[in-house]
Amino acid sequence: MHNIITIAKREIKSYFFTPVAYILMTIFLLITGWFFGSELFLVNEATMRNIFALTPLIFIFFIPAVTMRSISEEKRSGTIELICTSPVKDSEIVLGKFFAAFSLLVATIFSTIIYVIILLILGKPDGGVIVAGYIGLLFMGSAYASIGIFASTISKNQIVSFIVSFFIIMVLYLLDKFMYFIPTWLGSILQYISVDYHFQNIARGVIDSRDIIYYLSLIFVFLFFAWNSLTKRKYLST
Repeated sequence: MHNIITIAKREIKSYFFTPVAYILMTIFLLITGWFFGSELFLVNEATMRNIFALTPLIFIFFIPAVTMRSISEEKRSGTIELICTSPVKDSEIVLGKFFAAFSLLVATIFSTIIYVIILLILGKPDGGVIVAGYIGLLFMGSAYASIGIFASTISKNQIVSFIVSFFIIMVLYLLDKFMYFIPTWLGSILQYISVDYHFQNIARGVIDSRDIIYYLSLIFVFLFFAWNSLTKRKYLST
């Protein structure tokens, strides 16, 4: 656990010692702020509905941009060899990188808490739905982060890592959008695999164990893939 925390702290510092985190968080707040303000002042409706509908789409671009350098940069700079030859397990490297990305994700999501405060001042929003929406974003974002960490183990080129994670996330997001054009039995399978289907369930205020298990399974699978990819490449390089 000590190694995981150390790697996570190092990664978090690297985010905030460069403009990357600040630029991404600023863009995120500008986009969500625009839609929140538009709904509040133009439609005259105090709700977080637009934010919860828009954020999963933003995350498709945001999280690959955050995670694309996680291990790719270590490979490009050659520091991955130093880390791998130190008394640190491959699984600890993967988990440390994941928790660093998760920490930035949490900071980004909860930067929107100002919108909730505004809603509480202006009206009486449904607190249960808002809390469920945030829980859904955390689970969805964590699943995206695990995919991004996996993609960053594939290549030392950050652009390649971004494209791979973007493609995987986009496919998982769109799966349930095609269920009306395919046989029912296949549609139900694609619906269950879709990340957006489970997020919408949670965002409605219904936190079902099946949705939680889905996200935890997705996180585990892609972190396992990341560990396996890192381990194989390390052995191939020796």
